[in-house]
Amino acid sequence: MTVRIIHVGLGGWGGNWARTVVPSVPSVDVVGIVDPHGPTLESVAADIGVAADVSFGSLGDALAAVDADAVVITSPVATHVPLALTALEAGKHVLVEKPLANTVEEARTAAARAEELGLILQVSQNYRNYPAPRTVRNLLANGVLGELTAINIDFRKWDNDAPKETHRHYAFPHPLINDMAIHHFDLLRMITGHEAVSVFAKVGDPSFSKYDEEASAVITIEMEDGLVVSYRGSWLSRGLETAWAGEWSIQGEQGELFFTSRAGGEVEDASGDVVTIRRPGRIRAKKVPLEPADMVDRVAGLEIFARAVARGDVPESTGRENLGSLALMEAAARSAASGRVEAVQRP
Repeated sequence: MTVRIIHVGLGGWGGNWARTVVPSVPSVDVVGIVDPHGPTLESVAADIGVAADVSFGSLGDALAAVDADAVVITSPVATHVPLALTALEAGKHVLVEKPLANTVEEARTAAARAEELGLILQVSQNYRNYPAPRTVRNLLANGVLGELTAINIDFRKWDNDAPKETHRHYAFPHPLINDMAIHHFDLLRMITGHEAVSVFAKVGDPSFSKYDEEASAVITIEMEDGLVVSYRGSWLSRGLETAWAGEWSIQGEQGELFFTSRAGGEVEDASGDVVTIRRPGRIRAKKVPLEPADMVDRVAGLEIFARAVARGDVPESTGRENLGSLALMEAAARSAASGRVEAVQRP
């Protein structure tokens, strides 16, 4: 079965979705595209070969004009839940870019409505779709390290060269926590199988930062099993850059697991994925074979979504499951503002 989709939000990252991701998944067929900005709509339509009569300025117009099974939403985060609710009320399954929303309360509204209507609401937590974190999840579930004692996560990038007036990223709300650390928070929940219960975030950017809000932070996270996690992230680091999924040191009574993942930028492949294990008393770590992956990243996520729509499968990263990652993200942002330890809302 080919899943017919309406794609909403074609600027920036959404345009990248339209030009590179969607065409890579044969099981989906684009029957309509939507963007309120006319030049953006026309540019993407020309690039992907979509006719003017299935190019629309609003999702409502598209839903009224074409037959579709699902809606893919890659618009700005403030529009995610309103658009998702519009699609759900029209009886369409939904795949939405992360984060689903800026607050747990808003996201819960969409998750609950999808469940009430018996429709799929999947969040594109694309970092899950790589072999390194999936391999680590299975290793930890099988007790390869015994009792865990610490997890340290580092993310380092330099993104401060563009002029302030031309680089939208500088104005993102909580550009480190909401736009980047949400990936790492989601991976933390995925690989451990546990939820976070409290978080303390300390932010403080240098004078040369062009960001309106925090671009770097040191965050301490307490998990429900008592494990304490240390997270250091920055868009302003002159240190050696990490892969997008960061560098992870996971320590336990039986040794240390290290992994990194998603080394590429717009080129989404698993060539940079690495998992190693070092046992007590050993200086050198040993590489761990990775789980095979035919597809990775957003392409894999869209394929998972299409399969769920066609077969009735339940995808891993549903709107309901994703609430735990959003709750951690939201608590970290509150802590950054309050300067206090903040409780993570139960999903």
